Amino acid sequence: MPQPQSPSSDREPGDRWRAAYACRSSQSRGRLIAEPASPTRSHFQRDRDRIIHSTAFRRLKHKTQVFVSHEGDHYRTRLTHTIEVAQIARALARALGLDEDLAEALALAHDLGHTPFGHTGEDALDACMHKFGGFDHNAQTLRIVTRLEHRYAGFGGLNLSWEMLEGLVKHNGPLIGPDGVPTARYAKTGVPAAIVEYQERQDLWLDSHASAEAQVAALADDIAYNAHDIDDGLRAGLFGHAELRVVPFLADLLDEIERLHPGLETSRATNELVRRVITRFVEDVIGRSQELIAALAPTDADAIRRAGEPVVAFSEMITTADRQIKAFLYPNMYRHPRVGVIRQQAADVVRDLFTRFAAAPQAMPPDWAAGMTELDEPRKARRIADYIAGMTDWYALDEHRRLFDATPSLR
Repeated sequence: MPQPQSPSSDREPGDRWRAAYACRSSQSRGRLIAEPASPTRSHFQRDRDRIIHSTAFRRLKHKTQVFVSHEGDHYRTRLTHTIEVAQIARALARALGLDEDLAEALALAHDLGHTPFGHTGEDALDACMHKFGGFDHNAQTLRIVTRLEHRYAGFGGLNLSWEMLEGLVKHNGPLIGPDGVPTARYAKTGVPAAIVEYQERQDLWLDSHASAEAQVAALADDIAYNAHDIDDGLRAGLFGHAELRVVPFLADLLDEIERLHPGLETSRATNELVRRVITRFVEDVIGRSQELIAALAPTDADAIRRAGEPVVAFSEMITTADRQIKAFLYPNMYRHPRVGVIRQQAADVVRDLFTRFAAAPQAMPPDWAAGMTELDEPRKARRIADYIAGMTDWYALDEHRRLFDATPSLR
């Protein structure tokens, strides 16, 4: 079992505001490679700063969130989505007495492993990697922060704290059961190799839930997704306010807006709707989580990990609303006919790049192509996947133009 890193003090600024079950930087289980403590930042603040300064974080600016590829600057990217998730995560963490810096850092890092072209790119790359263990963006995030970032002289990756790594890997729940058998999410594919390999270096307790801070980041992601996908879908003209009324939760909010602001212009009504969605979901999470935590009465952060069920959760009512919103968005946004053609073109770009690099590794930049002839097929494929996954949308298109005679505009 990983042991706490020796703290310079048993308490830290803000401890009096933290609940007993919050993670504490002063009691961190440390980093894989020991480093002197910072005199000005906690371990979790240091983690957050390393993420913000990473190359992978900057690339999020030019990675699509939900791939709809419209002209204009007002649609979400992975970066703007990440910032919104971080804001919600901090608000939830503060209300629940958790470590805000850890919750924020986890939110900022949660999408680092995503490919270009949103989920379309991930699906295409997963298919390309089918014979070699597939592609999983959570596992890719772990690869980035433990191996692929090259910023420090003393180690590869960012050498983040144990609490950060376990949160990134397990924010959606345990990966294996007590018997070591993969949980439902990985029942068919098995736990991704990148996670299994890292587990051999540092035990991340794959059979337990993550900290409450990681659970907060996971639900903040869900809240942000629902709100901004409604916003982007409305602004893109994929559906209107009238269509949203098939979701009772949204119909009630639209009625409230009309009652308080009759005749409000559509763009302002959209802003009022999105604001209310976030507020209702956040307030619900706070209330329901307080109930679950009170019932559990955890005395430390590990009690949250051992609870067997998440302690940060939606109520039954909001769980139903969340399910209905996603059920609406799936056909009306993610699988909208206008989006379908572009999704197919984006998938073709990813497949073309993978096929070309697999046949001609020297077509990759020198630092990526170096030593490829010495690798076996699985490791060669994984390096190609690392290269493609790190691309922004525009870089992927530029690479495709360099290597192929015809490249779709994705518009």
